[in-house]
Amino acid sequence: MAPKIANIGPRGRRRRVLLGAAALAAGVAILILLLMLGVDRGWRALLVVPFWVGALGVLQARAQT
Repeated sequence: MAPKIANIGPRGRRRRVLLGAAALAAGVAILILLLMLGVDRGWRALLVVPFWVGALGVLQARAQT
């Protein structure tokens, strides 16, 4: 198997981790707010977007892609 070569540098990885962590934190904060307000489950399903962006950012940074 060929060695893995990173296509982003430390600055890019740091930016992706920060974006991912911010998106995950925003998703959690919005989820808590929506639960406190008693918003319908369908609206809470839209939170898949910030959680997906957060997970994608963190996983990409970790894989150095």
